Amino acid sequence: MDNVHIGLVDPKSPENMGSVLRAVGCYQAAAIRYTGSRYARASQFVTDTKKRHVVVDIKQVEDLISEAKAAGLQPVAVELTLGATPLPTFQHPKQCMYIFGPEDGTIAQSVLDQCADVVFIPTTGCMNLAATVNVILYDRLAKQHLGAQDHAEMNTLIEKSRDTNNRTIRAKKA
Repeated sequence: MDNVHIGLVDPKSPENMGSVLRAVGCYQAAAIRYTGSRYARASQFVTDTKKRHVVVDIKQVEDLISEAKAAGLQPVAVELTLGATPLPTFQHPKQCMYIFGPEDGTIAQSVLDQCADVVFIPTTGCMNLAATVNVILYDRLAKQHLGAQDHAEMNTLIEKSRDTNNRTIRAKKA
């Protein structure tokens, strides 16, 4: 994946952080930056079953916008806000930091005003933080037009990615 960071505004739930870490690892985002102190307290309850916290660059920062700009990334907020771009029509920047609000709040207007784009997932109601991160990163991957990849290359990816208990093979159709 291109240079993509995940920015989290004061994340709260250790379960969500474990799932965000897994998404970052699966979709190969470069780093997680977060504000606030709640994650530091929650991190003792390790829910990262794939141990991504060992290899993912995670850092607490004061300001996600400054961090994004210092890394040469476009800040993109993901928020249910009036005037936001629906995800199906959004064109992902090559290098960006997706900024997500806390589980029990929203992204401050001052942060939204500094973002290059604000996107939302057109659902009824708001989604869980980790689910939202997964959807954004999947949408980015899906829009990269992987159709050019050959079947053997995709099989190599499947073999590398699947669980150790999964040794299934798709039977040929008659």
